[in-house]
Amino acid sequence: MTTPQVLIFGILAGTLALFLWGRLRHDVVALSALMACVIAGLVPAGAAFAGFGHPAVITVACVLVLSQGLQNTGAVDWLARGILPREAGRLTSMLALLGLGAALSGVMNNVGAMALLMPVAVQLAGRMDLAPGQVLMPLAFGTILGGMTTLIGTPPNLIVSGFRAETGAGHFGMFDFAPVGVAVAVTGVILVAAVGWRLVPARKSSAREGFETGSYMTEARVPEGSKAVGLTLHAFESEIEESGAQVVGLVRNEVRMIAPHGRRRIRADDILVLDADVEALAEALSVFDIKLEAQAEPPAGEDGNGADDAAGKAGDASKDKGEEGTDPDEDVVLRELAVLPGSTIVGRSAHEMRLRTRYGINLLAVSREGGTPRTRLRRLKLKSGDLLLVQGPAEVMAEFIKDTGCVPLGERALRIPDKRMALIAGAIMLGAIGIVTLGLLPAAAAFALGVLASMLLRTVPPRQVYTAIDWPVIVLLAALIPVAGAMQTTGAADLLARFLVESIARGNAVAALAMVLVTTMFLSDMMNNAATAAVLCPIALGIAATLGVNPDSFLMAVAIGASCAFLTPIGHQNNTLILGPGGFRFGDYWRLGLPLEVLVVVVSVPLLLVVWPL
Repeated sequence: MTTPQVLIFGILAGTLALFLWGRLRHDVVALSALMACVIAGLVPAGAAFAGFGHPAVITVACVLVLSQGLQNTGAVDWLARGILPREAGRLTSMLALLGLGAALSGVMNNVGAMALLMPVAVQLAGRMDLAPGQVLMPLAFGTILGGMTTLIGTPPNLIVSGFRAETGAGHFGMFDFAPVGVAVAVTGVILVAAVGWRLVPARKSSAREGFETGSYMTEARVPEGSKAVGLTLHAFESEIEESGAQVVGLVRNEVRMIAPHGRRRIRADDILVLDADVEALAEALSVFDIKLEAQAEPPAGEDGNGADDAAGKAGDASKDKGEEGTDPDEDVVLRELAVLPGSTIVGRSAHEMRLRTRYGINLLAVSREGGTPRTRLRRLKLKSGDLLLVQGPAEVMAEFIKDTGCVPLGERALRIPDKRMALIAGAIMLGAIGIVTLGLLPAAAAFALGVLASMLLRTVPPRQVYTAIDWPVIVLLAALIPVAGAMQTTGAADLLARFLVESIARGNAVAALAMVLVTTMFLSDMMNNAATAAVLCPIALGIAATLGVNPDSFLMAVAIGASCAFLTPIGHQNNTLILGPGGFRFGDYWRLGLPLEVLVVVVSVPLLLVVWPL
């Protein structure tokens, strides 16, 4: 071996050791490997950060942003309610949940798909009398399997596509991964849904909630055309029963009815007084596509000059921002605020404070200990200890908190679904996928265009674009791409490929293909899957060149293996997400993961030989 080859192998060995050690974050390890290559002269200093402009890195970042748009608008919530059966047995329910998770992972980041469906999985576990982990682990594995079906489903696919392009063969298409990926995903989902959950240990969740706010009282108006029109209150509550929300009052023609009879029928323009916790509120609203009353235009004179001018004490500093209109470029946020004893809003209502016109803030709901208030929300006099769910521009919200002496609670993923915005977010994602599929633009450009559309159409506020990106993953990818390039330029990839072919595969192309697949799966369980793909792609290409066979077969084997990290909680972020909520231990994953990985090898190797013949 030459000196550069010895150096690159030493750096890779140290990098793998640090990944397995797990004490340093993966982006720190990857950046350390890159700097070591620069110092050793294996990567030119001027090209050290070229990975940040790599199409795979750009595409991963853009997909994360578009996924955030689907989450913000409640698009996945509507999809879940439309697909998941309300009354079904364990097999049907598990198949529906895992199938939805796998399908979503094909068109959005699979970590985002997992995060969105976790609350649904916990709710489903309670309905089926299972431990939360017995549904969470199958869902995690299902979303991982779904990621291998499309180009954008998971970062390793984009990395593999990038290495193919560097050989001069061009990028893989959006659905080139589907023939093998869909078959593996479908087979795996069926196995996990049918018997896999039985292999998951039933443990109590070790996760702790950050805080409990209890239920909120809010008002929702029923628009014309809503599915709620014509239903009895009893039927309405039956539809939202799983959310835990209930109707505690009805306002019709400005007359409020306390505890209305369950047989009373809902009419268009009725205002329903709902009692629900903050997570259930979004589900209750989206089931019937109803709107919070506070988000509608205020009644004539509601916030006019006749309001109590004493409210100026709470709002003078704002200089009547709402009367000048809210800046359309400002980020609108939801916050939970606690009213302290010394707050200037104690004893005042939103109507008296002219909350909308002075601040441009909506009071959406109030949580009060001791029962549901009997006053209309806008005229409810606030008390010390009340919890408020408010909506408004981020900067204005911060000033309101400062002026009034309220205390913001720890941030949670709060969202009020918006059907129109959900359709826009879905259309943007589908449009970007269509552009790539038709070959009109490369993936990086198409999804960057989607991000621009999301910012302009407000499905993702501009400020949230940067928080939606998982920067450690971006740094990991950008740092390892030049390191992988150094394996090729030094000849280390070819040297290792020849050793594996001659010593292990012994010149047999099929054995070499299976070896690449199994090796990739093993490393994915021990280190980040994107890092695994970046390290194994040069080796796979070297093996294919040594044997004189189709390199696409080996690149696809790397893509599948990198998407099959089922043995440990550290191999994939989805496995890590369920560690606490499922109450799992490190050794719990292999019980279901090992049979699933064996199934993946048995199904994928023959398919690779058929779809991507050697």
